[in-house]
Order: sequence, then C-alpha cells, then structure tokens
Amino acid sequence: MNLRTISGFVLLLLGACLFLNQGETFGPGKIFAYFWPSLFVIPLGLFFHWLYFSMVGRKGVGLLIPGGILFIAGVVCQIAMLFNNWVYMWPGFILAVAIGLFEFYWFGNRNKWLLIPINILSVLSLLFFAVFSIGSFYNKFVLSQPIIAIAFILAGAMIILMKKKDV
Repeated sequence: MNLRTISGFVLLLLGACLFLNQGETFGPGKIFAYFWPSLFVIPLGLFFHWLYFSMVGRKGVGLLIPGGILFIAGVVCQIAMLFNNWVYMWPGFILAVAIGLFEFYWFGNRNKWLLIPINILSVLSLLFFAVFSIGSFYNKFVLSQPIIAIAFILAGAMIILMKKKDV
C-alpha cells in the first residue's frame, strides 16, 4: 500500500465518523475510542500477512493463523465500535479463529484434519449470528409493533369463527 491509499482510507473513516457524529464533540480521544481496531489490531493482522507473503514465504505459514485472527477480530471490533452492537457481533471472534485456521490450511500443506475444527467453528459462528439476528429482528419488529399483534388476533378469531364448509 502506498501513502495515497492509506491517506484515502484515513480520510474516508474520518469523514464517516464526522457524518455520523450527530453534534457531539470530536477530538483525538474520540478517534482513539472509535477507531482503535483500525489503528492497532487490523494493521497488526495485515503485518503478519505481509510477513508471510513478502518476507518468509512458505516457511512461515504459521504467521497466517494470528494474522487471520487479528484481522477478522479487528474488523469485528471496528464494526461493533462504530455501531455499538457488541451484543450481536461477538460470534465474529469465533469466526476469526476459523478464518485464521482456514488460511493456515489453504496456504499450508492442506492437512484435511484441519477442516474439522474450521467447519465446527464456522458453523457455530454463523449459527450464533443467525440466532441473535433473528432474535433481534423478532424483538424489534414483532414484539414492539401492536399492528402485528392485532393482525394475529384477528386472523385467529377469523379462523375460529368462520363456518366450516360441509364437503
């Protein structure tokens, strides 16, 4: 990455933060508070990837495990910090381990036994994401909307009160 690309990403993140600021004070403390994953964790994961792909090559395939874990965990933390949704993003940490192991499998000697924990962790993470997302959707739209409750009551009453047709 060159300096132009890095400065473009920095300006993009800063503009998004200012746009989503909603009138609050903004300073260096806010930048560190909201963007600590982008400042510290994600670059460390990219550093491990850079070491593997540019410096040590096939001899250092073990660098991809912490690289993948740190990069994905940094992305998960960044999303959770920006949208304040730690409650729903925690399965991303399980997925980070699965992705780190998958990179080790893909670029390593392709030991087929690594696919067992990779698949278990991936399915577990996606299952938790789905359960918490459906639970959040249910709580937000179904339980808080009296129109849906009234529609269910009317549908149930219509089913009970409708005359049964003789066949």
